[in-house]
Order: sequence, then C-alpha cells, then structure tokens
Amino acid sequence: MQARLEVRGLTVELPTLAGWIRPVNDVSFSLAAGESLGIVGESGSGKTMLSLALMGLTPPGARISGEAWLDAASARTNLVGASPAELRSMRGRRIAMIFQEPMTALNPVLRIGAQIEEAIRVHQPRISRAELRTRVIDSLVRAAVPDPPLRARQYPHQLSGGLRQRVMIAMALAASPGVLIADEPTTALDVTVQKQILDLLARLRHELHLSLLFITHDLGVVAQVADRVAVMYAGRIVEQGPFAEILRRPRHPYTKGLLRAAPRLDSAEKVVPIPGIVPPLTNLPPGCSFAPRCLHCVPECQAAMPSLRNAAPDHLARCILVP
Repeated sequence: MQARLEVRGLTVELPTLAGWIRPVNDVSFSLAAGESLGIVGESGSGKTMLSLALMGLTPPGARISGEAWLDAASARTNLVGASPAELRSMRGRRIAMIFQEPMTALNPVLRIGAQIEEAIRVHQPRISRAELRTRVIDSLVRAAVPDPPLRARQYPHQLSGGLRQRVMIAMALAASPGVLIADEPTTALDVTVQKQILDLLARLRHELHLSLLFITHDLGVVAQVADRVAVMYAGRIVEQGPFAEILRRPRHPYTKGLLRAAPRLDSAEKVVPIPGIVPPLTNLPPGCSFAPRCLHCVPECQAAMPSLRNAAPDHLARCILVP
C-alpha cells in the first residue's frame, strides 16, 4: 500500500545558549492510508517537536533537514522543503493536528462555531454563509458533540475538557484532511472521557480512511488505537514495528522498561520504574543515549550510536544486543 506520509531522516536542530541541540534526530517512518502509528516516549523524547516539524510549526531559528513526503491524489509534497505559503495551504486540508491542551489551543474570545468556520473558510474563501453554517454543525455532529447548534454559540470556557477535545477534533477534520496528528489528545482527561475520545478517533479513522499519527507517553493508550508503534528516546526512534509484536517481544531495553513501568489489571507483577531520567539534549552520553539507564549496558554501548537492526519481519530495534 502506498504511503500517505513518508518520513526519511527527519532532523530538527534548535539553537540554545549551550549550542545546537537535536530534539528530533534522523527519524524515519511511513504511514499508509487508513493506518494508525503510535509515537511513544517519555516527556523530552522529541514526540511533540516531531509533530510540529511535520506541520511546519517549529520555533523561530530551527533548522530542519531530511524529507517528509505527503502524498495526495493530485500532488506529492515534501513538507520539509515547502514554502510558508504552501504549508498554510496544506494545513487543515491535507494534514491537520489536534494539539495537546485544547484550552490553550482554542481562542478563548471566539465562539466555537467561529473557530471551526475559520478552519473551513481559509481553504474555501468563496463558500456561502448558509453552507458554512451547515458544515460547522456537520463537523460537530461527526465529532459526537451533543447539541451542536448550542455548542457552536458557546465559548471554550463554557465547555468541559472532553467537549473541548471533541471541538478540536471537529476543527481538525472540518476541511477533510488525509493525515491527522493527535498530540496527547487524552492528557488531563478522566479515564471515562479518555475512552470516549479514543473510541471516537478509532471510529473516525475507519469511516474517513484517515492516516492517524497518535502521540502519547502511555503504551496502554496506544494499544487501543495504533496498528504500529514507534518508540522514541532522546530524539531518536529506538524501536518500531507492529504493536502486537512489540508488546509480545520488545527488543530494546527502553521499550521493555516502559512495559514494566505500565500498570496492568490482568497482572500481579509489580510496577518497576525505569531508573534515572531522559538525558538533557545539551549533554547526551557518547554512544547509545539510553546506556546510563540501561540494565544491560556493556562497554560497546558507549562506543557508538547503534543503528536500527532487524529484530523480526517489519520489526526494528536500535540496540547492539539484537542479533
């Protein structure tokens, strides 16, 4: 199946007082039409910066290299080399994003309906007022927002966290993009609402044949929405493959640590945290970035950064212990 999003060697460099850092370092993956890929990792692993790079929303002064090919029926575009005008024309229409915190992503002084109207009108400036109102209500209905006419007249502060997240989904899908990036869409929601949002995203993915890039720190959440998973650590992908395969046979010590640190209702095993913290990008260790926290570290781990190795069919791991 042809990839709808194909990322090759994507690298993002940011200037700091201590020099240039790479929050995203040589990242490669592909995402087919209708497929869901989960990007998993601790805070500081580079997940959000990866999504911002794909949307062309990196901070001022950032340097981006590599390729990120966005495919469509009419055109194939490299997001990395696209001009600001090209990126604006694609955001919302071909690739869209649900941001991590809807209360800060939504404009607090604009009504919900006006914000969704803007997402549609920017790509269809000649749309009639009547059709625009219909599209807004349809978008809210599709996102399972109760009483859409009322919600369209309300402001963000009048909605619950779960409803604000549904509005973000409605806004992201209002212009019918093919690729949807969801950055921690269930953060700060209670478990009941979290399940509803995950079910909604799964339903919309199948109904609209969306390609979903789902970013989270929670492997339990990924299990509910992702076909494949890519585990990030210190800016690099350290393991990727089918989720069921990685769940059964994780090959990188970091992935194993994430699984041991995740509580499970069907297991009496004790939760074991990963020792230490993600190293600062200004002071990465030589060789493997995970070596200082790894229980299986050997001297060779500190000599050079391991390459991604074939652990099984369609299963890669960045570890010298992989035969």
